[in-house]
Order: sequence, then C-alpha cells, then structure tokens
Amino acid sequence: MKNSPLTKSILILAGICLLFGAVSAQKKQPKQRSKSVAVVRFPIFAVSSDSGKGPITLEPIAVLENGSLVAPVQGDSGATDLKAFQSRYYRAKINYDLIFGGSPVGKVIVKPGDLSAECSGNRAEATLSPPNSGVKGLVMALATNAKLANSQPSYRRRPTTDERAEIEKLVRAEFTERDVPDAALKKLRYQNLTAIDVDHDGEPEFVGSYWTETAADRRDLLFFIAEKSADGTYSLTHKDYSKVTPNDVMSGDLKDLDSLGGKLLIDVFDYDRDGVSEIFTVDRAFEGNNFYVYKRKNGIWEKVFESYNYHCAY
Repeated sequence: MKNSPLTKSILILAGICLLFGAVSAQKKQPKQRSKSVAVVRFPIFAVSSDSGKGPITLEPIAVLENGSLVAPVQGDSGATDLKAFQSRYYRAKINYDLIFGGSPVGKVIVKPGDLSAECSGNRAEATLSPPNSGVKGLVMALATNAKLANSQPSYRRRPTTDERAEIEKLVRAEFTERDVPDAALKKLRYQNLTAIDVDHDGEPEFVGSYWTETAADRRDLLFFIAEKSADGTYSLTHKDYSKVTPNDVMSGDLKDLDSLGGKLLIDVFDYDRDGVSEIFTVDRAFEGNNFYVYKRKNGIWEKVFESYNYHCAY
C-alpha cells in the first residue's frame, strides 16, 4: 500500500522530532548542586597599653577573610554592626594569641566591660597571660586567632649601638636631602627603632620613626624600613616622609604631635602564609587611629591595606 503525500509528511516530521529529541538529550547535562564556600574570618587587633601597668587595649585593625585582609567594623559603624562584632569577638574571657616579634608569645584575654562607653571606639580591655612588660607606651603588639603557617621563634629587639649608629647615618642623610638644617639635626629624635626579621634569614630589618624640630612651627617626620644589601651595607628600602605645621594638627599645637608620634610599628605577622611577615603600623590621631599594612613584593615594600578606627570627636 502506497503512502499518501500527507502520510509521508507526517512520518518525516515525526522522524525529525525524534532526532531533535535525541540530540537534545545528549546535550542536556544533569544539574549540579552549587556548593557553598564557608567564609573563614579571623580578627587582627592592635594591642597597646599606656603605661604597661594599666589596662591592655584591643583595637581592630582588620579581619582576615579567606586569606585576605578586609576592613573590620569601625568605631563609627552602625549600632547593629558594632553589637554583632563585639558579641562575636569581645566575649568575656575569649582569648587570642599575643603576637610579639612575629610569633605567639602568650595570650590576650578579653575582660568583661561596658563596650558602649563614650569614646570606646570599638575597643575592648584585656589582660595578658603571662604579663608582658614590653607592651607599653609606643611599644605595641598584635593579637589574633589566625595561625601561622610555620611557627618561628619571636624576633624583636632593640638595635645594638653599632646598628643604631649605622641606621642613623642613613636617617641624617635623608633629612639633609630634605633640606633640614644641620642645627635641627643635632637634636634628631626618634619614637622607636626596632630590629625584626620578616623572612627568618637571621639578618634583621629595622623599622624606625624619627623626627626633628626643624623650626618652631614645623616638624619633619620619617618612617622607614631599612635592610642590609648583598654587599653588607644598609639602605632605607621604604620611607614615608612628611613635613607638619600647626595647620596640619587638629589642636594647632605641634607639641601634641610630639606625644602622639608619627607612623609607628605595631608588629609583624605573616597573614598570607608565604613565609615573609607583613609589617603592621599605626598613625595615631586625635579622633581615632589609622592602621597600615606593608608587604614586600619583589624587594619593594608596598602598602597593601589600610583602615581607620574612630574613637570620638576631639
């Protein structure tokens, strides 16, 4: 029996549909469930004490989030965010590693207290175990519950007499290049000069903060990192230089700047676990603190992070 033209058309159309369906079935992939990636967060705090005998203060610098630094909740953040941060990280008796010289040397234990007090600025009081008399005044430390890739002995010390003399030659040369008169250099002053070892090679790097009273209405400040080169001589491999006048100081009095200090070392910590510690610093101001993190990339120190924690209006 011969098929009619209509029957042939129907059969051809059915064949095309079956072929298309088979191809579609081959191309169609089974749906896969999306896997949620857990976000792991570790706070990094500045640890300080005015006298070394009074209360220890914890202040957030950053939150380490899946290996990267992100800004923490700050003192001027909303009440809901502040409460959430404080209930998570400032619970009474929660403890963190005290990082001094790039390695854990003890514990920082949060004290219960009123975190909503005036000028608290998202800070908490704590105690140190064991007590560390080195943390006082301009000598600070870090606190975190993030772990080091490889634990190394703590390395942080004062420079030797010879080291200080060599570094200060470089500092004086830098001030001279910036047109600071010799008379001012005779009264060269420093906030601190610290030997650290960021790459654990046994050769110290030096972090320093120096200043001079260039004139009655001017201060010249130098923050630097100094390192030894292959020929055995030191050089300033990073430097932040600033000239400050009364107009640059909120109170209008340069003596207040002398007590606040310029940019200061907090400590070092290898947050990205690449074997070279980053340098954490603070620049204290009247209404809060500015925090900076420096990382060595191809022999050059770069600022890779900054944050600010507001305390209260001046």
